[in-house]
Amino acid sequence: MSVRSAQQIWETALGELQIEVNRPNYLTWLGSTVGLSYNNGDFVVGVPNTFVAEYLEKNLRSLIEKVLTGLAQSKVKVNFHVGAEEEGPKAQQKNLPLFNPRYTFDSFIVGRSNEMAHAAALKVAEQPGETYNPLYIHGPAGLGKTHLLHAIGHMAMTRGLNTLYVSAEQFTNEVVSAIREGRTEEFRKKYRSVDMLLVDDVQFFSGKERTKENFFHTFNALHAANRQIAVTSDRPPREIPQIRAQLRSRLEWGLITDLQPPDFETRLAILQAKAKQNGVDITPDVLEFIALQIKENIRALEGYLNRVVAYSQLLKTTITPESAARALEDIASKNHEPPPLQPALIAEATAASFQITLSDLKGRKRDEATVLARQVTMYLMRQETDRSLSEIGRELGGRSPATISYAYDKIANSINNDPHLRRQVFNIQQKLHAAMD
Repeated sequence: MSVRSAQQIWETALGELQIEVNRPNYLTWLGSTVGLSYNNGDFVVGVPNTFVAEYLEKNLRSLIEKVLTGLAQSKVKVNFHVGAEEEGPKAQQKNLPLFNPRYTFDSFIVGRSNEMAHAAALKVAEQPGETYNPLYIHGPAGLGKTHLLHAIGHMAMTRGLNTLYVSAEQFTNEVVSAIREGRTEEFRKKYRSVDMLLVDDVQFFSGKERTKENFFHTFNALHAANRQIAVTSDRPPREIPQIRAQLRSRLEWGLITDLQPPDFETRLAILQAKAKQNGVDITPDVLEFIALQIKENIRALEGYLNRVVAYSQLLKTTITPESAARALEDIASKNHEPPPLQPALIAEATAASFQITLSDLKGRKRDEATVLARQVTMYLMRQETDRSLSEIGRELGGRSPATISYAYDKIANSINNDPHLRRQVFNIQQKLHAAMD
């Protein structure tokens, strides 16, 4: 089977794994993987380094094999191959552009559910800083908010504009790093010198005071200079908790528009475009069947299409409504998200591993062993849960978000270079996941 086919199967598997694994773990351990080959029941997954390979081998192998076996309808054994970036489709990622090449205005399917947001985004791209400033696009996940931001960015780049796209989480991390490392002036220059700033998922700013303050001043500087600002969120500005009135009012200055779940005709058009893009010949009755299965999430819709195609390729069958139904019949039962790990469980497991008390872990002791255990706990809470930096800090005796971020970066770097620490962290993770099974 070709690399391209293996990658299509792997992308389908990733769609299911993204539901099974929490977001931080998915991005860290699966986000840079690629399907390299599939022959005689052996599936090779390319990974960027031995660290990722070892983690997947010890923590996610059984889940990955379960998902791939479900797709193949036969037993699959997975192997992890280091160096994928040198030989698979990921090789091109070394020179990836700032914006996803697939996310353009031409590839955005317009329907009644998104026509206003599309028109506003196009207007902003054509006349930046002149109207709808800021542009605020909101709606549930998977409906095309990021697609529109990238489409704006593509057009701005072709016009020679200095354009910066960033997720709210990345912006937050840069704020924390700039403050910790004394690079606030460099941070200000980076964000306040652009012609256009595009920020994804601003609801992430909720409760992060230093981040909100820096974004507020960045916003003011850019807006005063008629530089275009466009942001996305999963909710309107007034529904974002713990955000200052001044910042909320700034976000409401321009145009607020939303994305709604696509109607049947739009879903069908999306599937037709996706099939054409992938060079797959699928009859209208099959596409109509798939369009009826998913009504609220475009990413899930595309994932269903990928699954149907992969099923056909693996079993060497013609794609029909009946084969599509078989490919999708058990997907609901496989998409139950496991309960998230609780911070208290992580703290207990780490304290036991380092042979210290829970009170010392959360307290103020500063000896080397206790500090290391505390930093590992911070790393694991950030890695294994969806808790914010502030929430993790509160779990560990009132530590600041900057402290949590510093500890996470420090341990992430240390386990790359310290085999003993890496083994200890892996053992803690294994015990935690075993406790959840």
